[in-house]
Amino acid sequence: MAANAIAGPAITALVTEDAAVFREALPDGGVLLGLDLGTKTIGTAICDAGWSFATAGKTVPKGKFARDKAALASLCKDRGVAAIVIGLPLNMDGSAGPRAQASRSFARNLAHEENGLGLPVLLWDERWSTTSAERDLIAQDFSRAKRAERIDSHAAAVILQGAIDRLAGGIL
Repeated sequence: MAANAIAGPAITALVTEDAAVFREALPDGGVLLGLDLGTKTIGTAICDAGWSFATAGKTVPKGKFARDKAALASLCKDRGVAAIVIGLPLNMDGSAGPRAQASRSFARNLAHEENGLGLPVLLWDERWSTTSAERDLIAQDFSRAKRAERIDSHAAAVILQGAIDRLAGGIL
């Protein structure tokens, strides 16, 4: 057998939609990065290591995967991120459309040990996250222009908060 046949393909870190499996992979908690993947931007959010609260971060312009990965790698390094939560845009009936498949593909690429970040990834149902984020921004009296600038990062915070509420609450 060839050397690479023995070693096998590069390992991919955990990618799951199951919060209990994700929780088991992080027995000591840790800082989580939440992502809302849009077509033009990636909204980011960070939570504390104790999984108490999520805070909206910056919005990253979306481009080729290598550039996106570099921007996220820098953010992960700066904040000591242990794992990532990515919004999974399911249809209202729970089925997966093209955007959900794109999010799953992005998650697999990001979790890849060799070409990605090699961190565990939880795909979290993001239905209503943008609507919730927009309501919050309207309640804070943000103008339409300011809401447009910040909606993705606030949606990422809604996604991440939902995930950490489930993870920290022990209701899995």
